[in-house]
Amino acid sequence: MSDFLLEIGLEEVPARMIAGAEAELGRRVNELLTRERLLSSASKLTTYSTPRRLTVLVEGVLASQADTEEQLTGPSWKVAFKDGAPTAAADAFAKKAGVPVAALEKITNAKGEYVGAKVKLQGRAASELLATELPKEVAGIYWAKNMYWRAGKPERFVRPVRWVVALLDAAVVPLEIAGIKAGNSSRGHRILHGDSPVILARATDYAEALRKAFVAVDVAERRQSIRKALDTATRTVAGARWREDEPLIETVVHLTEWPSVVLGDFDPEYLALPEEVLVTVMRDHQKYFAIEGADGKLAPHFLAVLNTEVDDKGREIIRHGNARVLTARFKDARFFWDFDQKTPLAERVESLKNVTFQKELGSYYWKTEANLKVVKELADYLDRIASMLAAVGADDTPKFDRNALLTAVRLAKTDLTSELVKEFTELQGIIGGLYADTQGLGKTVAQAIYDQYTPASTDDAIPKTVEGQLFGLADRIQTITAMFGIGNAPTGSKDPFALRRAANAIVKILAESELSISLDELVDAYGGGGAENLKNVRAFLSERLSFYLKDVRGFAYDVVSAVLAAGADDVRDAIARAEALTAARESADFAAISAAFKRIKNILRQAEEKKFVVGSPKDVKLAPEAQILADAANSLAPEVAKLRDQRGYGEALAAIATLRPVVDAFFDKVMVLDPDPAVRGANLGLIDEVLRRFSDIADFSEIVTG
Repeated sequence: MSDFLLEIGLEEVPARMIAGAEAELGRRVNELLTRERLLSSASKLTTYSTPRRLTVLVEGVLASQADTEEQLTGPSWKVAFKDGAPTAAADAFAKKAGVPVAALEKITNAKGEYVGAKVKLQGRAASELLATELPKEVAGIYWAKNMYWRAGKPERFVRPVRWVVALLDAAVVPLEIAGIKAGNSSRGHRILHGDSPVILARATDYAEALRKAFVAVDVAERRQSIRKALDTATRTVAGARWREDEPLIETVVHLTEWPSVVLGDFDPEYLALPEEVLVTVMRDHQKYFAIEGADGKLAPHFLAVLNTEVDDKGREIIRHGNARVLTARFKDARFFWDFDQKTPLAERVESLKNVTFQKELGSYYWKTEANLKVVKELADYLDRIASMLAAVGADDTPKFDRNALLTAVRLAKTDLTSELVKEFTELQGIIGGLYADTQGLGKTVAQAIYDQYTPASTDDAIPKTVEGQLFGLADRIQTITAMFGIGNAPTGSKDPFALRRAANAIVKILAESELSISLDELVDAYGGGGAENLKNVRAFLSERLSFYLKDVRGFAYDVVSAVLAAGADDVRDAIARAEALTAARESADFAAISAAFKRIKNILRQAEEKKFVVGSPKDVKLAPEAQILADAANSLAPEVAKLRDQRGYGEALAAIATLRPVVDAFFDKVMVLDPDPAVRGANLGLIDEVLRRFSDIADFSEIVTG
């Protein structure tokens, strides 16, 4: 067995694209080698990446495919042989198969007697297969953005390909990618190693050879090195610690090949600015890590990750340079902060008419008015629910300040007109919340504005207040429904307006808040847009609920299908049903009932196709087992309905499972599709009634059993 190395050398690739491309290249190489039967049970695949390279190392690659034998089938025996003598058809088939006519044999199958031949296929060499097939796999890697770099040439890639290494042990695999022929020559760190090539004697020499050239190709190694360097640098400041920032760690890991860390300082006077502003400037604009003191407050220091190794003199020069750039940024931020305070948020509302939300829909002033309409509908709905519950002494709905909510919605987008947000767009919403607090609009208003874009992902927390949660729902459902209305629904992998993310946030807010609002009620709050458009939005939200239940909460796909097929669109209720169903499916009785319900559904479908009439179980005298099932269902239905209304889904499912013996007896003894139309109709009516009565918690026929 051999070891195979592929390295694609590139101009610097954007950090955000590297991890996905590294994983995809590894997957494609693995699938290619598996498909071509070149992997053994001892094979091991490792991927590497830096800003300038994507690499796959596969240990234990077979030198060639194993030889195989294939059975070929030719013309019918009667056509190939006449009176025992081969015809031209037999000669042609033998020639095609590469065997003498005498080696042809008679094959009998369901269609008759045919001529056959066993052909031995010699396995192809790994080097030949890789040279032919691997360039196609590399060209197929998905990039969010591609580029051409050779005039008149067809290849597109994220960045120009500058070198290619392809080794099978010590031998170069003669492949070509984007006009670059593979060799055994890689490149080291652009500064620390210079232009001299890194010659690889064997595939497995790769990581160590590059390390000697100041390139740590292992992402995990660089990540650990950066964390260790951050810890070491921070220890020079008494009582300090660097602020954990996993996304920034991943960014700098993919920005560096040989990382080191430098500690810098800034004037403490800038700590008068909000931490959100300071951290955003450091993190998003400079890729610096913030440092906090023992009290958890920001300290006047920063950590910069370098893509080089420097002596003390060089380190001091870099420290001063980074501090100078950061100070300039902080000065700008302070100027904008002070300048913006001269115009209160309330005076900025009119200016939103000049800020476009979407060219076909209107401005952010239009968006604000639309949000106000939706949030008023939601507030009215919650007030009605609270009144009804209060009338029976059971009001436990979350309380909210309507005036603060409406004020927050009216002012939420006004920070888009501020100079600070124009300069630091990452801070939209956050700045509005900070300005609202500074301008004395109240903590409730400020927090709702501050949280308006949370959660940005399924990992984020939802808004802290009920007002913020209601605003978040209204803002997102308005955007989704309006965008659907002008034909901007997501298609395939394309979602330019991040509507899936908005819908994911809606589901997460409803799942983790105490708001008693279903997805249907949320769509109803929007109101307009046409029946077909609202139908499409409902389907879209249901699909996002399915995603949340499966991918975020981890429920099995058939459990999710069963819950959603029963029409569950209250997110917390759907979670409760899925939890109960997950627990219940472990029961043998419940598994049997699920299988029986699937059988019932299939019988009813067949009856519909055959246009059989579904009658009532009261139409005729039922068979004893059918009557027992009818009586058991009638007796059990009120108890299940009561438990369902109380959301006691676990107990309800356990009760339904007790039907197993009578259902089993029914199917053992009763011919459902009886030749007598009246009996058949009564039987169909009975099982239809059972299915409808006990399928409104979940559609049990969706559960995979056995």
